[in-house]
Amino acid sequence: MHPPQSCRNPHEVYYLTVQHAKEKAEKMENNHKERKLRVCVATCNRADYSKLAPLMFGLKADPDSFELEVMVLGSHLIDDYGNTFRMIERDEFGIGSKLHTIVRGEDEAAMVESVGLALVKLPDVLRRLRPDVLVVHGDRFDALALATAAALMNVRILHLEGGEVSGTIDDSIRHAISKLAHYHACCTRRAQRHLLAMCEDHARVLLAGCPSYDRLLAERRRDDHDDVIRGWLGEDVKDQSYIVALQHPVTTDIRNSIKIYGLMLDALIAFNKKTLILFPNIDAGSKDMVRVMRKKGIEQHPNFRAVKHVPFEQFIQLVSHAGCMIGNSSCGVREAGAFGTPVINLGTRQTGRETGENVLHVRDADTQYKIYHALELQFGKRYPCSTIYGDGNAVPRILKFLKGVDLEEPLQKSFRFPPAKDCDSQDIDHILETQSALAVDLGGTNLRVAIVSMKGDIVKRYCQSNPKTYEDRIELILKMCTEAAIDAVGLNCRILGVGVSTGGRVNPRDGVILHSTELIQEWSSVDVRAPLSRALQLPVWVDNDGNCAALAERRFGHGRGVDDFVTIITGTGIGGGVVQHNELIHGSTFCAAELGHIVVSLDGPECSCGGRGCVEAYASGLALQREAKRLHDMDLLMVEGLSLKSEEPVSAVHLISAARLGNPKAEAALKTAGTALGVGIVNILHTVSPSLVILSGVLASCYQGLVQQAVAQRALFSARAVRVVTSDLEEPALRGAASMVLDYATRRTY
Repeated sequence: MHPPQSCRNPHEVYYLTVQHAKEKAEKMENNHKERKLRVCVATCNRADYSKLAPLMFGLKADPDSFELEVMVLGSHLIDDYGNTFRMIERDEFGIGSKLHTIVRGEDEAAMVESVGLALVKLPDVLRRLRPDVLVVHGDRFDALALATAAALMNVRILHLEGGEVSGTIDDSIRHAISKLAHYHACCTRRAQRHLLAMCEDHARVLLAGCPSYDRLLAERRRDDHDDVIRGWLGEDVKDQSYIVALQHPVTTDIRNSIKIYGLMLDALIAFNKKTLILFPNIDAGSKDMVRVMRKKGIEQHPNFRAVKHVPFEQFIQLVSHAGCMIGNSSCGVREAGAFGTPVINLGTRQTGRETGENVLHVRDADTQYKIYHALELQFGKRYPCSTIYGDGNAVPRILKFLKGVDLEEPLQKSFRFPPAKDCDSQDIDHILETQSALAVDLGGTNLRVAIVSMKGDIVKRYCQSNPKTYEDRIELILKMCTEAAIDAVGLNCRILGVGVSTGGRVNPRDGVILHSTELIQEWSSVDVRAPLSRALQLPVWVDNDGNCAALAERRFGHGRGVDDFVTIITGTGIGGGVVQHNELIHGSTFCAAELGHIVVSLDGPECSCGGRGCVEAYASGLALQREAKRLHDMDLLMVEGLSLKSEEPVSAVHLISAARLGNPKAEAALKTAGTALGVGIVNILHTVSPSLVILSGVLASCYQGLVQQAVAQRALFSARAVRVVTSDLEEPALRGAASMVLDYATRRTY
């Protein structure tokens, strides 16, 4: 036992204090190394639990990476709605907090009061649970309270199913949650596009699919569906001989939704089929719906089984084997499509949702006859299974996404706004300094660095021969960039970042050159971003030189204000970039714009890529040089006015000069090259349909007329109106490399 501190001598106290501080620092460091991501999943009702449960099982199955906390609130804890929190306990999840947040009344005021009650209770729970990430699902008013509380308390939010569109107040709530959330796991490509259109950061939007599909696609293979059907609907009920009905109130049009509910019940009674009908959710108007149900005697009717809750795995069996599903539940337009179950969607609650062909809409459900006729059309049909909302692999994608969450990143989220006019006010830094970028262009011969201003002006340029080895090349890039950064201070330029343009295939997300061209040796699987960023303490972007040329045109050239265009670089090789919807296209393996390797002839000349008949094998500078040498060796190149010194190597320039001086052989060779390039561009027009083609590089002026002619002769009529222009930009690779930095600085999506 240590003596009291007051009895120790000063030296001992000092030593123990230092030792304690050291041990504490080591403990914190070890804790950081072994840190698990603390994820809190909040579930409000039976419907969102069906989406969240697969993710919860995934988090629980990886205890080395995640620490799972579960928060239960909303209608889970209400007896009238089945006390559905018990199914969470049956799934053996420990519930860290149960929050009674529902103010009964089932009207608009009750929903508002419920949000307020949740906001009063949530701060204490969030302080106690201390989650790194709060997972919030969907578009319910309970979820809005969760997202609001977490955002105000600086808790990171992952929102599931953002970006979707439906026809009620849910839309507004869903989009509000998306704006509060830091990360997004959406279900469909359209939802992903909506989130990007809402200016969410592309890097924080995951196209995952719906987690419920992971579970339902597995559950549908079970062979006990007959027992499930008999258990809920009776011994004599068979596969596809019954109906599942689930109708919720539309909070923005309660009176009409209650009317539709009554008409649906009348139509079902007249249709005379066994029907499993679930009670509506807790939204405003649900109490009135239940009154309509009881007034019509549904709970005592022999054809109906009215229930408050069905376990998800059994509900999936019932939906997948139903003769029809009717109502306005999202399950009808989402999950039912995975089974090809016919669905009748009533009213406007799901207007705008993506659906498969299994859904028949009765939006203006104003008569019993319309609904009855829809039942006649749909009952007993089968449709192709749809995977619009998922392929069964959403949970692994989301778990991987969560593992990538960097808790050291700033909590403040960034929005990616489209370009906008600069404000008229000024900042002293703008007066004293020119905001600029360091641009690096790594060519086969030369390594060039430039300071490029926001307007695209090259303030200062540096150039040296490109070293042959990886080590020498990296060393020279660092040396030249450091020198340029020092010079920038004297030139009143503030460097915002570094953009690198290089030949070959590049992963711009990671700043890694995957495969380079033959002209740049020892330049594959190279991480350029890390050493540059470490040395200069600046953000770094890396991309292929063809893509950089397209970015330069988008910001400084003919591509300004054009949403869809293609840039073709004609030089030693052939490259380019494709811009669609004002965004650069990289493709899944980062080779979306290898335009020089579009094949235009099956038995054409050999290309540097190892194939035959590529555009580059016909129209590149190397191809023209090869043709010039062939003509020269046959004494068919020289014409009056063309001179060639004895020691001078034959090049593409000589072929072009001979053609301009009237050499028919050189003219034919140049025409073949230009036509091949034109045919390649026609293929591009038929694939991505741009409104503009920009020819860049030293050979652009030679090819413009030939390309325009090939387009006029060979393209489909609808594609012939495309404009083909030559670039006015000098140094497009350097300006494009700079634009990666400058686009970021002006909050433009790259």
